[in-house]
Amino acid sequence: MGIPCYDTHGFTPWEDHEPARGGPEPLDLLQRASGIQGKRMAATKLALKVDVDTLVGLREGVPNLLDLFRKFGIQASFFVAFGPDNSGKAIRRVLKKGFLWKMWRTNALRTYGFKTLLYGTLLPSPLIGEGLPVLIREIAAEGHEVGIHGYDHVKWHDRLDALSIPEIEGEIQKSIAAYKEILGRKPLSSAAPGWRCNLKSLAVQDKYGFLYCSDTRGRRPFIPRIGKQIFRALQIPTTLPTMDEALGLGGVTAKNFNAHLLTQLVEDRLNIYTLHAEMEGMSRKGLFEDFLERSRKIGIEYVRLWDEAEALLRGERGIIPIDDIYQRPIMGRVGMVGYQG
Repeated sequence: MGIPCYDTHGFTPWEDHEPARGGPEPLDLLQRASGIQGKRMAATKLALKVDVDTLVGLREGVPNLLDLFRKFGIQASFFVAFGPDNSGKAIRRVLKKGFLWKMWRTNALRTYGFKTLLYGTLLPSPLIGEGLPVLIREIAAEGHEVGIHGYDHVKWHDRLDALSIPEIEGEIQKSIAAYKEILGRKPLSSAAPGWRCNLKSLAVQDKYGFLYCSDTRGRRPFIPRIGKQIFRALQIPTTLPTMDEALGLGGVTAKNFNAHLLTQLVEDRLNIYTLHAEMEGMSRKGLFEDFLERSRKIGIEYVRLWDEAEALLRGERGIIPIDDIYQRPIMGRVGMVGYQG
């Protein structure tokens, strides 16, 4: 087994920050962040992982994000669902604990739009990445990383455990084929929809030679293991809470979310923030721009996941640990996610 290359002393992941009844007052969060906002964090790396789950997110959210990244001189890592937008079928999650509350506190209608919420049910399912190849090429042309984020996002997110190995292979193969058709090369990275992964999906992904995958939540890059099986593809997990998880819980509001997020950054470690084109690129664009302003003032270094993966695999970041993946719920998200042990 590898030796962990990061000291986890003092680090508490978001899901363990269960608030006391009522949660902290918004002012408390601002006061806790004031120390960070007042100092430089030059040794702090932050990778922006942009998940594009819907047609509206790609068509409207991505151009807005590209404008912001141009303004701040940031290169990000985009992960695009290439197949049908079946967002309307997510209504099947209504019986899952917390789904309706999450829809309410994140204002899903404002975030996704009425039309998107009907795709795959009352309206036909338009293609996402395959439907807008010009935008995919624009993302790559501006120096951003482009990876795959499943083919049918909702199918993978909601039905992964029921899918057979051939069905999982079919989803990945269709994503790779669409990617190659648009960009003329095979993808080097993949991020599972909803951080949903299992023994079958990781085994299938290993067949395709990805440089790395980002299928999990956790605290540091690692080589994944489930049971006795160790997989080849490096995992780089999301380490920070997402906006849709945090808003409306534990005293976190739109007014103090950015201050709260800054308190979660860990110096001398790779931090990974997953944003969604539909939120940070559309309904919460102003809030995200404010975060970029604040992070620039304190000297955060922005990196692409692709570059960090290459450095890790060259041995420039120390020994990569082997860690287990298990399924668990996390605060603010419906259902289970793949989590680093």
